[in-house]
Amino acid sequence: MTELFVSVGADILMPMAVSEPVATRRLALDCRTLLDHRPSRGVCGCCGALRPRYKRLVDNIFPEDPEDGLVKANMEKLTFYALSAPEKLDRIGAYLSERLSRDVARHRYGYVCIAMEALDQLLMACHCQSINLFVESFLKMVRKLLEADKPNLQILGTNSFVKFANIEEDTPSYHRSYDFFVSRFSEMCHSSYEDPDFRTKIRMAGIKGLQGVVRKTVNDELQANIWDPQHMDKIVPSLLFNLQSGEGTESRSPSPLQSSKKEKESPAELTERCFRELLGRAAYGNIKNAVTPVLMHLDNHSLWEGKTFAVRCFKIIMYSIQSQHSHLVIQQLLGHLDANSKSSATVRAGIVEVLLEAAAIAASGSVGPTVLEVFNTLLRHLRLSVDYELTGSYDCTNIGTKIIKEHEERQLQEAVIRTIGSFANTLPTYQRSEVMLFIMGKIPIPGMHPTLPSTGSGPEGNRMIQVMLLKSLRQVTCGFQTTNMLTALPNSFLDPLLSFALQEDAEIRLLVLEILVSLIDRHDNLPKFSTISIISDISVLKLKVDKCSRQDNLFMKKHAQHLYRHIYLCCKEQSSVRPHFEKLYSLLALISMELANEEVVVDLIRVALALQDLALSSEEMLPVYNRCAVHALSSAYLNLISQLTTVPAFCQHVHEVIEMRQKESPYLLPEDVFIENPKIPKTLEKLEGELLFQQAKITEVLGGSGYNTERLATPYVPQFTDEDRLSKRKSIGETISLQVEVESRNSPEKEERTPAEEITFETLKNAIVDSVGVEEQEKERRRQVVEKFQKAPFEEIAAHCGARATMLQSKLNQIFEITIRPPPSPSGTITSSYGQTQSRSVPVYEMKFPDLCVY
Repeated sequence: MTELFVSVGADILMPMAVSEPVATRRLALDCRTLLDHRPSRGVCGCCGALRPRYKRLVDNIFPEDPEDGLVKANMEKLTFYALSAPEKLDRIGAYLSERLSRDVARHRYGYVCIAMEALDQLLMACHCQSINLFVESFLKMVRKLLEADKPNLQILGTNSFVKFANIEEDTPSYHRSYDFFVSRFSEMCHSSYEDPDFRTKIRMAGIKGLQGVVRKTVNDELQANIWDPQHMDKIVPSLLFNLQSGEGTESRSPSPLQSSKKEKESPAELTERCFRELLGRAAYGNIKNAVTPVLMHLDNHSLWEGKTFAVRCFKIIMYSIQSQHSHLVIQQLLGHLDANSKSSATVRAGIVEVLLEAAAIAASGSVGPTVLEVFNTLLRHLRLSVDYELTGSYDCTNIGTKIIKEHEERQLQEAVIRTIGSFANTLPTYQRSEVMLFIMGKIPIPGMHPTLPSTGSGPEGNRMIQVMLLKSLRQVTCGFQTTNMLTALPNSFLDPLLSFALQEDAEIRLLVLEILVSLIDRHDNLPKFSTISIISDISVLKLKVDKCSRQDNLFMKKHAQHLYRHIYLCCKEQSSVRPHFEKLYSLLALISMELANEEVVVDLIRVALALQDLALSSEEMLPVYNRCAVHALSSAYLNLISQLTTVPAFCQHVHEVIEMRQKESPYLLPEDVFIENPKIPKTLEKLEGELLFQQAKITEVLGGSGYNTERLATPYVPQFTDEDRLSKRKSIGETISLQVEVESRNSPEKEERTPAEEITFETLKNAIVDSVGVEEQEKERRRQVVEKFQKAPFEEIAAHCGARATMLQSKLNQIFEITIRPPPSPSGTITSSYGQTQSRSVPVYEMKFPDLCVY
């Protein structure tokens, strides 16, 4: 038996009896285990060598004085040992974690910093398969630091985590969780520490930590999905909170991740960079989870009303995400607008303004597959705003009835109209044509389209929605250019639009003229005709004129008479003012530039001369200003068309008349009429002679240049059609019933006649006066009959055909009654139950014939 004394404390010796060598080895192991839990300093003599080597290497990196920092030579030895024996890495991590926990508890922060530095170096150097267990110890230590109250320890732990996040691990981890780090870093982003410098540092550390979590988990399918709502609801609001603190700084650039790390960043700048990186990594299925917290944050903090911050947020979003995903953001904004339909007008206007900016950034990919649904949503909210404005209030689920501020609703309506135009600008021509048709189908048109469902707003509501939708249509048509007017502007669009040109409302007529001008102007000539003036030399305008294409010729052949008629009738309206005449001049000039051939030029000159006759006529009862304005419009246009035709004699005649008016009657020229204070007389005396443009003279000079003199000599008379009558607020139902009644009265029993021609004042006038254009009018009447069946609504055609079908059926029934008469019956007649005799009608195929008659 051998007695062995082991030093346990400073003055305590414990005798141990060992009988065999095996017991000696067991004793050594027990002593080593005991010493593992003692500090490295103060271990007695030879027993220190019993401690594991990795612990000795770890202990050696800590200096006597923590201010001296990490012992680099010993750190290199520890690193070499960890690389040589990677199976010890997890024990090294566990031991470092134990030491760090002890030092944190004892407030020995110098040693804490040394331990974290050592962990960082080992983490950067080692990439073996067993690093996962070491990482667990590392994350445990980082968590310990983040839970500390000291800001320096939180920042130290965050910096270590960021370094770890930048390391690409070779082996996957199936059980690692980052939930605590997301929560803790988000909490640090909202730090309210008293010292402002430390508060800024803590917030920036939280932002960097969130950035590290995203980098570590976003591309690792084995990790917890960072895009889950439970994580996004913490990350995104934390970023927006810091972004809002630096709202004064504008969004710098569309491209993310471009700021220099050497520059000292503010929390807002760092947040923007982190937010861009987060959104840039979002896949198709993650966009919704990333954007929804943004919408909720703006709702909860009432940030829609200010618009600035909301617009900035979505600019960052639209510039950062992949362009093919842009329409997902647009759809979420539209859905959020629907969800806030009962919110205040300022909130809805803020969402619409964000939509406007987002659509401009997203370009062609903004609308996505559901083009018409986007415009349908915007038009629905436009109609809703009009109803709110008319009723003055609406029922809100939470706060009861809310009073409407009219000016706020008007601002919302203008914002919706601008947004519709912004969306339309991103579409190709064929889709924009569909949108134009879609909007036209929403406009309540008297007698042609049923009015939209209203909430009791009545005629005023229909008028307001007409104005708003026409304004929307005007926005859509801005910049609209097409090579084929015939397909881009079908009858289903052009006919309802032109019917509005005959409305009594001056604002509606002006909107229609603006839309027509936008549609026809394909070479940006409109700004050159924005004002009416007499231009002595139009070459200074540098007009862009192309040869009229075949499609344009077909378009004018089909729709020219409609356009001329509406131009003429617009000039007859007493409520027309200066903007109306300016748009009429622009329309005439653009038709001459864009769609004119020889026949169109002749017709336009006839229309201009007819306008002069209109201003001279005493039957129309036009005010003096309107008469002078029509004269001025006619003179300005004839001056333009004469120079476009380049016929010297025509130009000379127009020039002579204009010079004579300048001397004797300047109030017949645009320079004295279309100004702020028109210089017009109180009464207009009868004009004649050299003050007027002479149709005979113009026909003569143009005939010498090859123009159709017969057509030029025929005064232009607008033809009134069903469309004109319907636009004067007559019901389509009344029109159909009237036509059916007339036709049924004029249909004899034995002969079906064609519908009689409707007799009007113009018909009687033409019958009395032996006009040269009788044949032309007959052709026009036939063309109108054909167009009636091509363009009339389906209900009208169905009623017309139904009457004929009924008459045909009655004739067939008479024939059948004759051919299916019963043969002589032995019983003669059949007596009914009432004692009356009835003739029995037996079909031929049911008759019983004698056998001798059948072969």
